[in-house]
Amino acid sequence: MKDQIVKDIHEFETIIIHRHVRPDPDAIGSQCGLAEAIKAGYPEKKVYVVGEIPESLEYLHKMDQIKDEIYQEALVIVCDTANTERVDDVRYNTGKKVIKIDHHPNIEPYGDVLWVDTTASSTSELIYELVDTSNGKLIITDEVARLLYSGIIGDTGRFLFPSTTERTFAAASALVKKNFSFTELFDKMYETSIDMAHLNGYVLQNFSLTEEGVGHINITKELMKEYGVTSEQASLAVSSLGNIKGIKAWVIFLEEENVIRVRLRSKGPAINDVAAKFNGGGHPLASGARVSSWEEAEEVVKELKRVCQQF
Repeated sequence: MKDQIVKDIHEFETIIIHRHVRPDPDAIGSQCGLAEAIKAGYPEKKVYVVGEIPESLEYLHKMDQIKDEIYQEALVIVCDTANTERVDDVRYNTGKKVIKIDHHPNIEPYGDVLWVDTTASSTSELIYELVDTSNGKLIITDEVARLLYSGIIGDTGRFLFPSTTERTFAAASALVKKNFSFTELFDKMYETSIDMAHLNGYVLQNFSLTEEGVGHINITKELMKEYGVTSEQASLAVSSLGNIKGIKAWVIFLEEENVIRVRLRSKGPAINDVAAKFNGGGHPLASGARVSSWEEAEEVVKELKRVCQQF
């Protein structure tokens, strides 16, 4: 499959790379790392990266603004996106050929070529392997290394998550040989605004923990306004509950205009099936979903209690 993808990259003159909405470092790292690796190997090709990027991730890369007609004869590659609903920029399916590269469960196969490997820690890890085995057609520059390393770090929690394997360390080992600043990258990835620090404090003081080991908290629109944070920023507060003693799985609910976003995490019980029941999905230990009311949010907590009790 990697050979086929490299062959397609070689044959197309225009390549447009997408990833999922509400991107994280792995989405940006894999998307833009692949783009830069193609540019380094094929300077004559037209390579674009598209999608909305949050201010908090602008330090990683800048997105391109392109016209619809550019897609007509283009190869489109979608990174780190399990289902079509989450692809950022719906024009992805107007290209001549579509490739899916992902490490999430393949709940919705799409595209003409699919490379999905759920044993990989991240899609950035897969992109590293694609470049590394391309026989020099794609090139790992310092910038490619910085982008892919950020994606691996982001999706493994700095190598702390169970998805980290020898394969992950092998990729990271090769990438850190390139010339980029780990300190500067970590500072950007993990710096917290004063507003978010205050919100994290609120979450730690006000979350509930059930006897089954489920942590949960509701973050309303009024609360986000009070703390001066967006829903996207507030979603990062989910990580603040990860070190609580006795917690097995946890969820934060984020109220938006017409939907309540659900951010799920776990230390062991598989939660992606719970997410799937509520218009979502993801990894066994990190998933997302959405519900339409606080009553439905309570049903999510009940499901989490069930899986934690069975664990």
